[in-house]
Amino acid sequence: MIALRFYRIYDIGLEIDLDWLEKELASSFLTARTSFLRVNPKSIVMDMPPLLIRMGNSSVEKGGMTYDLSVFARIFDIGAISLCLVYERPEKDFSLLEETALLFAGQEGLSDLFLSHLKTLTDMLKTHIRGFALNPDFFEDYTIYLMDWKDETIDPISLMAGEKRDFSPQMREEILRGSQSYTNDDLAILSWDTALLCNPDSPTDFFDLIEFANVQVFELRYYDRELSRQMEKMYDDIVLADKLPKYRRRHKYRLIMMQLMQNNAELSEVTEKVNNLIKVTEDVYYTRVYASALKMLRSSQWTESVNHKIDVIRDNYSMLSEEIHIQHSHNLEWIVIILIAFEIVIAIVERLV
Repeated sequence: MIALRFYRIYDIGLEIDLDWLEKELASSFLTARTSFLRVNPKSIVMDMPPLLIRMGNSSVEKGGMTYDLSVFARIFDIGAISLCLVYERPEKDFSLLEETALLFAGQEGLSDLFLSHLKTLTDMLKTHIRGFALNPDFFEDYTIYLMDWKDETIDPISLMAGEKRDFSPQMREEILRGSQSYTNDDLAILSWDTALLCNPDSPTDFFDLIEFANVQVFELRYYDRELSRQMEKMYDDIVLADKLPKYRRRHKYRLIMMQLMQNNAELSEVTEKVNNLIKVTEDVYYTRVYASALKMLRSSQWTESVNHKIDVIRDNYSMLSEEIHIQHSHNLEWIVIILIAFEIVIAIVERLV
């Protein structure tokens, strides 16, 4: 058997009560919660397993052929939504897998199908979630290829790269450096936007682990962008405040500080949830696969960027706080000077009288 799984991940900017949503959707849709099959449940810890919704079947025409696809949506409590299109064939044919992969390289030809199901999902959820909204143009995509056998004679590079080229040894090494194996009969190759699983057993757990890693990194991207927006607004507000008279400026500084403090608390909390979306504890191989997926997706760089921007916001908060403190000290000094001068004037007047 061969299979292709196309993922696109979006964010609605809100946390979601999945227990409540599951009850709301239970009468109209077939739903389930994520569970891992191969490992002891204690080996993988999730505070709130995502909600899986089966959205039926669909089809797309490409290269003169019609491809029938199963459609799934997975909703995460942190506000992420993952859409997945699945194409499966019973043949044990790598050339067919490679041909199909190259035909849909970069998920070419699937955008309209994703947008159609995204609209269906949006219409379904916005009646249950107040403030539901998402940007269909901002998403993360990822593709997983599956073979239910391992063949040492095949060359997976073109499939993984999405094009037929005479690749250099350096490029081959870069693509294959994310390879992992549990036994001599299986292989997982993970790269920045695709993965190839060669596994005789049902690798459902690996699908989920790779998807969760993508969700985690996408959420870091999302909040990195939100932090950039907040920083731009913060700098604009400070520039405007500096043009105000002294006393109005101090009041404006306080308003900016209150907003910064609120935003920083909210973002620190949500980024903590993102970084702890899933914890793989006891299973060594799953830990390796998940860590490798995060590494390939540049999770550490996005985490560093988010933390840096949070630190910049905190530094500006401290700067504004210090500025207000200095202004307050100056005002007290002038009050003291005025009081002393007033006492001197009174003393002189008393002497003259």
